[in-house]
Amino acid sequence: MLTLSKLIDEDKCYETIRTMRWPDGVCCTDCGAKNITKRGKHATYSARQRYICGECGRHFDDLTDTIFAGRHQPLKTWIACLYLMGLNVSNQQIADELSLHKDDVHQMTSELRQAVADKRPEVQLSGTVEFDEVYVTAGHKGQPEQVKKKGARDADGKLKGLRGRGTLETEKPPIFGMIQRGGEVVIKMLANVQQQTIKPIIQSMVKPGTLIYTDEYDIYARLETWGYAHKSVCHSAGEYARDDDGDGFCEVHVNTMEGFWSLLRSWLRPHRGISQEKLPIYLGFFEFVHNARKRGKALLGSLLSTLLV
Repeated sequence: MLTLSKLIDEDKCYETIRTMRWPDGVCCTDCGAKNITKRGKHATYSARQRYICGECGRHFDDLTDTIFAGRHQPLKTWIACLYLMGLNVSNQQIADELSLHKDDVHQMTSELRQAVADKRPEVQLSGTVEFDEVYVTAGHKGQPEQVKKKGARDADGKLKGLRGRGTLETEKPPIFGMIQRGGEVVIKMLANVQQQTIKPIIQSMVKPGTLIYTDEYDIYARLETWGYAHKSVCHSAGEYARDDDGDGFCEVHVNTMEGFWSLLRSWLRPHRGISQEKLPIYLGFFEFVHNARKRGKALLGSLLSTLLV
């Protein structure tokens, strides 16, 4: 069977890593010196170059101090896995494509997703920003002792939904979203939707004085007190967009953020059964993908650059 891993050239993978990691020439991974001498190739992977620093004497190679170091899978397999993750392919599909066991793929994707979420650039929002929240079902997969007792079941045996807005305790954690029109997005899983919960997030990521659009939810009632301009639409009254300045364009809305939620739901759909513990990592990875505004090979380049920082 022809698989993706068979179509990837190992030599070119290492060449790409070297070019992205050291665009101005190989530098010591310890002291940063450029007085570097090649010291042969890796015993198992002939494309993997070894070096020694002429200043501090450190021995290192192309993958030293990266997420790809010390792995039993070839570099080309890791890069192919990362590429397929960028296409939002499920773990089972990746395992089939790369001829790997699904448990190995689960470990690889978990580590790659965590690394991208940890290393993604810090986002600062300004200008015109929309806030909104959405609720995602997420329990404690693999931790039965953590699963809360559920409510009554309906006639079909399905669990009845609890009234009110979701929380971590009800296994429907809220996802708080902030998106700059024409710019980047920030998404955070919260324990609950309260003013004291969202205030520090807003103040750390949104520039004071920014114009913020929301719906009528009362958690946003103190935005002006916190130093922001604020306008809202009343969804409960059937209002979804409003023209306040009379130019014929309904600028007061949260439609951009709501459109983003549709993208997020589609992204999460192939990854069934995400736990509360893992959900923030999936959100961080998707935040990076959305803000990169790239797809395919271009997105792979951005993912690799982030991992090699």
